[in-house]
This record gives sequence, C-alpha cells and structure tokens, in this order.
Amino acid sequence: MTAIPRYRHHEGPVLLSAGFRPFFLAATVWAAVAVPIWLVAYATGTTPPTALPPVIWHAHEMIYGYAAASVAGFLLTAIPNWTGRMPLQGMPLATLVGLWFLGRIAVLLSAEIGAVGAVVADLSFPVVFLAVVAREILAGRNWRNLPMLGALLLLLTGNLLVHLDTLGVTSTAELGNRIGIGTLLVLIGLVGGRIVPSFTRNWLAKNRPDAALPAPAGMLDLVALIATGLGIAVWVFAPDTAPAPYAELIAGVAVALRLTRWGGPSTVREPLLFILHVGYGWLAAGLLLLGTDGLFYFLPQTTVLHALTVGAIGTMTLAVMTRATLGHTGRPLSAGPVTKAIYVLVTAAAILRLAAPLAGAEMMLVLFFAGVAWCAAFGLFAVVYGRALARPRVSNGGGTPI
Repeated sequence: MTAIPRYRHHEGPVLLSAGFRPFFLAATVWAAVAVPIWLVAYATGTTPPTALPPVIWHAHEMIYGYAAASVAGFLLTAIPNWTGRMPLQGMPLATLVGLWFLGRIAVLLSAEIGAVGAVVADLSFPVVFLAVVAREILAGRNWRNLPMLGALLLLLTGNLLVHLDTLGVTSTAELGNRIGIGTLLVLIGLVGGRIVPSFTRNWLAKNRPDAALPAPAGMLDLVALIATGLGIAVWVFAPDTAPAPYAELIAGVAVALRLTRWGGPSTVREPLLFILHVGYGWLAAGLLLLGTDGLFYFLPQTTVLHALTVGAIGTMTLAVMTRATLGHTGRPLSAGPVTKAIYVLVTAAAILRLAAPLAGAEMMLVLFFAGVAWCAAFGLFAVVYGRALARPRVSNGGGTPI
C-alpha cells in the first residue's frame, strides 16, 4: 500500500516546491558541464584544478555529483508518496541543494583550497541527505524502503574512500568509485524491477489490451536480484579474481531473463515507457560485456564499463527524470520531440563510447562525438525541462508533450 502524500502550500520559488525540481535541473546541468572538462583534460593532457587524478575526478563527479543529485531528486519526490509525510520544501531544500553545489565546486578546486576542505565540503551533502531520508522513512514507518538507507550509506562510504586516497590515508579511490557505481546499478535492479513492469502493465492495459501483460513478480525475480547483487559485489570488491567474470555473466543472464518477461517490445509506440526497458537492457548488456571481456579480452575494461555507466545509469536516470518531471508538473505522460531526441542522444553516447577503441586513429574523434551526444542529451533536458521545473504545475494535465 502507498501512503497518500500531504502537501503544504508553498509561497516561495516554484523551483523549491519539490525535491525533484532543483535536483533534476542541477544534475543535468552538471552532467553537461563536467564531461567537457574531462574531455579537454583527456585530449590535451592538462589537469583541472582538482587534487584528484583527472580520471578519478571524472568518475567521482559522474557518480557522487550527477548521479547522487538525480537519486536525491527521485527520493525526495518518492518518499512523501511512500510515507504520507510532508515533502522537503523551501529553505531546507535550498540548503540541501547548496551543500551539493558546494561539494562540486570544492572538489573541482581542491588543488587550490586543499584536500581537507574539499572532503568536509563534499561529504556534507551525503551526510545530511542520509539523515533527512532516515528521519522520513523511520518516522513514516516505511520499513519496505529501509534498503534505501543502506544504499545511501554505501554511497557515502564510497565517496569517503575516494577522498581518503586524496588525503594519502589509503589507496582506495578506485574502490570508492566502484562502490558508487555498484550501488547505483543495484538500485537500478531494485527500483527498476518495481517501476518498469508496473508502468508497462498500466500502459498496456489501457493502450494495448491485446498485448500480453508483464509476468507477475515471482521466484525468478528474487533469484535475479540476488544474482545481480552478487555479481556486482564481486566486481566491486574482487574484480580481478577468477570467479568475477562468471559471476558477472550469471548476473547479466539473470537481468536479461527478467527483462524478457516485461513485454518491452509492446511498448515501442511510447518512447517514454520503452526507454525504461532500454535502460534496464543496458544493465544486462553491461554485465554480459564485463564478464565476457574478463574471459576473452577484446576491449579495455574502462570502455566496457561505460555500457553500465553511460548506458544503464545515464539512460535509466534520464528515463526516470523525464517521466517524473512530466507527471509531477501536470504534463501528459507521453514523449514529445525533445524527449525523443534526448533518448536518441543518450543512446548514441553509449554506443559511440563503446565503439571508440575500435576506431583506431579516429578514436579521439569518436570520443568527441560521444561527449557531444551526452552533453546534448543532458543540455536539452536542462534547457527545455528546466522551464517546466521552474514553473507551476499545469492544471488537469494540460499542454503538449515536451
């Protein structure tokens, strides 16, 4: 059962009336800005003014910058529906967004301000956010979603491990980033496993009564979740061991089997729904590629990993953010021209990033186009969806699809 949320009247800026509004906008702006900084550093050999090695900074900011903000926007919007408690609004919400922004600037300029100051600034957001989510879930007695606290604690731990490396305490930056990626992938497996078949069932029942509905959750789903969690855990904590490729392959097969039961091909007419299946499909493809590459090396592992980061995480977060923004701002739940372009661009970014090492002497050019596609996808969201995020809810679902 889902609680009925209660909303207080908000007289301040519309952008601060609900958690998804500022965090979705901030996340996509940062995704569109941070990748060019990394590409310039990679192509020219220059170093951004950060104390982190450029490749570590790039991964850190995509995980603990972009993805963390998108998760925050999702949870701050979902929790009132789960608990029936008041949503975070106004100055408390602005403070939380400010802490996130402070972390981005502090990490980028950490070579100038010092690693210690950057650690304090960057970790302030995940610490406070974890406390906020814990208060809401516990006060609302929403025990079903307690695993979210575990996920946020893992993200905090991974972030801390990256910074401890920068401080010279331990050599754990790569582990910290893997923990972050692994946590996000498990969340996709868990949350995606709820929303993808649910949204698909509702849409098919209304628009395709002739189509087979997604199979109800059962033992296969539980086994797939366990296999996914174990496969990702092995990759995070023991990526170079002999069992790792087999665990990753088993996880990929389990995710793929689960996805085949949800009727994805029947949703092609509605890109807003089909893209959720595509995002979940990238999770399966990424795990299968990771395992296969571990047995028969054919691509750099960093390249294969982008099937999971750009493909699964990038696609699924954009899919959720577009859908949530349309629904919560009163717009039709249907993909218009801009939304379709966003989906095509993020898919192109993932494919091009995987293809780059195969381009030989033209690798940098392909990487450049992958970066352009990524920035265009998130830039389009920030510009076009940003207007919806900053404006009051449209009454009665009016307006045309974005």
